[in-house]
Amino acid sequence: MTNPNVSLIRKPVLFIALAATLIYTGCKVYPKLAGGKPADLNRTWSIYKADNEGTAYSVLDQVNLSNINQLQLAWSHRFSDAPQGSRGGNSESNPIIIDGVMYTMSARHRVYALNATTGEQIWAFDPFDGAAGGGVGRGVTYYEDGADKRIMFTGGDQLFSVNAATGELITSFGKGGKVSMNVGMRGDPDKISVIPTTPGTIYQDLYIIGNEVSELYGAEPGHIRAYNVKTGALVWTFHTVPQPGEVGYETWPKDAWKYVGGANSWGGISLDEKRGMVFLSTGSPTYDYYGKDRAGDNLFGNSVVALDARTGKYKWHFQTVHHDLWDYDLPAAPNLITVVHNGKKIDAVAQTSKLGYIYTFNRDTGEPLWPIEERPVPASDIPGEVTSPTQPFPTKPKPYSRQIITEADIANYSKGSHDSLLQRFRSFRYEGPFTPPSIKGTFMMPGSRGGSSWGGGTVDPTKGIIYVKSNDSPEIATMKKVEQETADLSKFEQGKALYMTYCVACHMPDKNGDESGNPSLVGIENRMSREDALNKIKRGGGKMPSFASVIAGKEEGIISFLFEKEPAAPRAGREQSFLKEIQANNAANKVADIKPDDQYLNLTAYGQFTDNQRRQGIKPPFGQLHAINLNTGEFEWTITLGNTPDSQLPGAPETGASGSAGPLVTKGGLLFIGSTRDRKLRAIDQKTGKVVWEYTLPGIANANPSTYWSNGKQYIAISVAGDAANPAGYMMAFALPE
Repeated sequence: MTNPNVSLIRKPVLFIALAATLIYTGCKVYPKLAGGKPADLNRTWSIYKADNEGTAYSVLDQVNLSNINQLQLAWSHRFSDAPQGSRGGNSESNPIIIDGVMYTMSARHRVYALNATTGEQIWAFDPFDGAAGGGVGRGVTYYEDGADKRIMFTGGDQLFSVNAATGELITSFGKGGKVSMNVGMRGDPDKISVIPTTPGTIYQDLYIIGNEVSELYGAEPGHIRAYNVKTGALVWTFHTVPQPGEVGYETWPKDAWKYVGGANSWGGISLDEKRGMVFLSTGSPTYDYYGKDRAGDNLFGNSVVALDARTGKYKWHFQTVHHDLWDYDLPAAPNLITVVHNGKKIDAVAQTSKLGYIYTFNRDTGEPLWPIEERPVPASDIPGEVTSPTQPFPTKPKPYSRQIITEADIANYSKGSHDSLLQRFRSFRYEGPFTPPSIKGTFMMPGSRGGSSWGGGTVDPTKGIIYVKSNDSPEIATMKKVEQETADLSKFEQGKALYMTYCVACHMPDKNGDESGNPSLVGIENRMSREDALNKIKRGGGKMPSFASVIAGKEEGIISFLFEKEPAAPRAGREQSFLKEIQANNAANKVADIKPDDQYLNLTAYGQFTDNQRRQGIKPPFGQLHAINLNTGEFEWTITLGNTPDSQLPGAPETGASGSAGPLVTKGGLLFIGSTRDRKLRAIDQKTGKVVWEYTLPGIANANPSTYWSNGKQYIAISVAGDAANPAGYMMAFALPE
């Protein structure tokens, strides 16, 4: 029987790819991959970010410095799974390519197989079976055992396995081809929603994956889990919030594992296949900005963790932030790299961060390659909060994003703008890095969107150099104690309270959004249905996390506020709404009976420091790209990347732009990166940092690019966000002319 979720167009791509490989290898010897294996040219980018080590490096060099000026668009595939008139979707998918077939996701989280030479569709799979779906999806995973070839991916809270050739569900996997990732968590599977965003990693017959959970009180813990690739059976679980008898249990209150959540790995997992070890990085425990109920260092929050890939057993860890109060997640998988350190070759682990530090460790022992010092940091002034007295500071390499802001760094667009920004800056609590959130408002630098994001680092394994995109993005953390509910709210008032609590920092009080990727919600009724809007809020997408648990039981309220006019004399309800959300989260908990305690909310979380015209509140640069030599710990070069025109003074150089995605690097001496909101795909000289080629895309390329070999050519491919002409977005591939 044909699966209604799959649309299939068959193309003879395998023979073409094989013939091309024979032609190419007739005059060239297979190069080596990062792990030391000979490269199969048809599979040099068969894993998310190229390989198990997460290098985002390619041995291909047909496109190089001598001919980059000839690079041109080879094909563009227009995804067609979004209704016309809908807002353009954000795509973060890093495509993989196996034997002439590209596997990727659209901006609406549908899965596609495309002919890698022409961009023609072979098949498509809809994990939401016709529903709106959506949410962040950074790619898929390929598995092969003889004739058994599968594509594995998540859609919502389900893990799917489909036939790589046809896109049909493999019904022997789980229940009819899918597994609920809610099962095996702490909470009631029917009341929670665990939604991974980054594809899992294959080790032997295991599919190993982290998850993304709520960042609020009552969130699920960030279990790392391994499933049997063939059956979908759960094989092992590593508790990032340790349970009694497990390593790290003593860094929490006695029963914290029953109610604390987060400490999840949402940026991916790296694998050393030879050692049989996986390496992961985790985010902050919940609630992100207040931790009275989680006193202690809170392992394995904000940690680089090494596990036995076969069993999930603990090997070693390093915690980069103790008792996180700033949402300083480790946002990307560790990079595995071999360096020369003190005259010896060392297999190492390099971890990028929101703080703008690279933490570098011996892969076997977890020992830092350079000293990491515990230094005193400011204490919290919020009742009940007990901050860590010290935090870890790497001594080398130096940070790749700004750590300190002074009054001299405040933007000066005009006297009025500068005076207003300066007055605000002086009104906040700010004592340098790790200044805790406060009731008066804390200036956070780096902010939770600073340093680098999920795009992570890119490694040239032949040189020991890591390349990383950075952001200088300060934020304001303004805490408020949440009081008990005192009044019932109308549906509209309830929705407004939700909006003013969770949405206002990004979408603004007037719903007009801003220029940093947070869209206007004005007139939303003309762009999407109420059902689609509700599904978007539940599943998240782009920068927006899932708010399924937040709006549980209050769906009518948030939709009423977004789609209807405000009635007369509304009542404020921020605190009441927050407490209702806490109650809903706690109701899903099967382990603990949660008693109310002091709770504070960061009312300005993720909000930027800008002037009244929403221009950046600090002087540029706002975004840079760096080359850092991990043999020496020294910078090779740094460039400003992109531009933010509304924050650029007349006649001034480009300001740089924030962005989450990272680059790829090739043997041809080139880096390729999108990431910035100016819609540019750029090629950069690996040695100097000079931009040597650029192309203006139809939308933002907020995705890591891939490069691959197909039918005698090297291609560079990137996912592109939707635009007015095609809201579902594009996959675009570039190559040299015939």
